Amino acid sequence: MSITPLMPVYPRCGVRPVRGEHCHLIDEDGSRYLDFASGIAVNLLGHSHKGLIGAIQRQAETLMHVSNLYGSPQGEELAQKLVDASFADTVFFTNSGAEAVECAIKTARAYHQYEDGDSQRTELITFKNAFHGRTMATISASNQEKMHKGFMPLLAGFRYVEFDDLEGAKAAVGPTTAGFLVEPIQGEGGIRPASQEFMSGLRALADEHDLMLVLDEVQCGVARTGKFYAHEHYGIEPDILATAKGIGGGFPLGACLATEKAARGMGFGTHGSTYGGNPLAMAAGGAVMDAVANEEFLAEVTEKGERIRARLEQFIGNYPELFELVRGKGLMLGIRMKVESRPFFVHLRDNHQLLTVAAGDNTLRVLPPLVIGDAEIDEFFDKLSAGAASYEIPES
Repeated sequence: MSITPLMPVYPRCGVRPVRGEHCHLIDEDGSRYLDFASGIAVNLLGHSHKGLIGAIQRQAETLMHVSNLYGSPQGEELAQKLVDASFADTVFFTNSGAEAVECAIKTARAYHQYEDGDSQRTELITFKNAFHGRTMATISASNQEKMHKGFMPLLAGFRYVEFDDLEGAKAAVGPTTAGFLVEPIQGEGGIRPASQEFMSGLRALADEHDLMLVLDEVQCGVARTGKFYAHEHYGIEPDILATAKGIGGGFPLGACLATEKAARGMGFGTHGSTYGGNPLAMAAGGAVMDAVANEEFLAEVTEKGERIRARLEQFIGNYPELFELVRGKGLMLGIRMKVESRPFFVHLRDNHQLLTVAAGDNTLRVLPPLVIGDAEIDEFFDKLSAGAASYEIPES
């Protein structure tokens, strides 16, 4: 048998973490890495946050799973915290971001197919270079052919428009349009924030045509940008929002948030999840909310993000052959490179023990735990500087 026990769908690197300490990962051979990837924006409280660990331990000793056949005091408590902290009136808990987006897609369609709705409105306008997940619906919602290969035919019901192109979105609206599905800041696409005009314009179009504005904040949500959710930077509110990654702090958890109006089609039997909203996940989510859903913590994220961005913008001027610009918000930052970003990301990892994340548009993602301090910031710049100084651009 030649296939590996772990299905070989990931090109796994040689780093093999077995332990985490605050903002560092320790390999099985003892090597120590500064983690400015955070499990791709997941470990927002780092790897040893006492509040999060304690909440999980206490709940694991008490009750882990019962199914959604029963009342859920744990789920009700976390749902109320999310409602209180956001635009939403109601929450459905999932195990992942892709599941949260799936629920959001269904919720948007169900809105139009409810009693007095327009049942032909089934199509969501989505935006090029987006990433919404790896299920059949979520890869169909993306125009990225690399995710489509081998899985055709795609699911119908999605129309692609250029990201940040309001006129293109407006022209795409038709009698079958159910709404828009968009990341306020594209993550996998290269840390590309939408413009104010674009986000405000989508909200206005949705209001004008009675469409659902669905936001995918799986990567940019939960304090990552210095706001609890990134759409707050734009002064707008969605009808439906998918959230995950940081909301569990490392424990698998996602959620679909919606207004009462948007959720009108989601009645008994329309959706479900065996594990979604289990008490253990709710304990993790509650601990994360207690830590980050307050103005003091969000202000700290904003301040640290502005400080790192200013230093990055000064730093990249020293290497004009490598770097072009810095973009993003809060601690969701991207360095657009003039050369392919992936070899440089590998160089930082393998030669300087600095973990970042490569992204589209030749971008290096900088996604540290939100609890980083001055020592970790200084260490990051020391390693980044050493990496840039020692990097040899591959011959094309």
